[in-house]
Amino acid sequence: MSNTNESDTLADQALVALRAAVEAGAEILGVYSGEFEVQHKADRSPLTEADLRAQRRIHAILEEHDPEIPFLGEEAADIPYDRRELWDRYWLVDPLDGTKEFVKRNGEFTVNIAYVSAAAGSAGDGAHEPLVGVVYAPVLARAYVGVAGAGAYRIDNLKAGGVIPLTWDELTAAGRPLPAPGRPGASGERPFTVVASRSHMTRETEAFVKELREEHPDLALVSAGSALKMCLVAEGAADLYPRFAPTMEWDTAAGHAVCLAAGVEVSAWPAERPLTYNKPELVNPWFLVRRRAATELTDVR
Repeated sequence: MSNTNESDTLADQALVALRAAVEAGAEILGVYSGEFEVQHKADRSPLTEADLRAQRRIHAILEEHDPEIPFLGEEAADIPYDRRELWDRYWLVDPLDGTKEFVKRNGEFTVNIAYVSAAAGSAGDGAHEPLVGVVYAPVLARAYVGVAGAGAYRIDNLKAGGVIPLTWDELTAAGRPLPAPGRPGASGERPFTVVASRSHMTRETEAFVKELREEHPDLALVSAGSALKMCLVAEGAADLYPRFAPTMEWDTAAGHAVCLAAGVEVSAWPAERPLTYNKPELVNPWFLVRRRAATELTDVR
């Protein structure tokens, strides 16, 4: 970061985002514990009352914190680009990432909140970057928090509705820095590990993993849901996460911020350019999440 004031500001944004995520988690679990109806949006993705309640709670907390910061969420994404292109900063939220995992009741869903800012000299051209990210898994009682220039942390035993850190010092004391000590990547302590989507495996991903096995015969393939895949690479539990299927900007921004703060690359694939935000169309290109020490990769075009 350029100065202490900016660092303090981003830490404050991380703290309010964490509070919003945990309170949204309580809303989600209130639905998760009972019977719920599953609707389907125009793109055939599932929608539940938990998605809506979580977004309302997050929006209320973030707006109370600073009503001048715009809000873009999955369940409120119809803001025209001619308005969005004027933003120099905004909140980007997926109130329930992994609704399919929620419906399956496997616990692998998250609340994703990112604070996104225009890259220097790039306001208005869709080249925004996530500076703060919170990924919270309510069932796992686990949060990942990343702040540009201040590092990334994993906090365990953070129950929805429970006590949350109120200062940055409390947060860093409660969490452990990422990557976790002893897990910097493929170092002989575990096989080379690739994490892939539990619900969106594609033929291109399978081909990519097959070619990686030629260099890493003991390669371990781990399936996970939601933004947890990005966080597994950030904490050093995995080396690569290829996503060769469509995603939206709110799916990735929070995990992207955690990865960047942990020293992990997130880049479009195969173009090898940075993944950016606030584009005219909010769909991401294919992308790859990898630790910087990872092996050279195969172009699967």
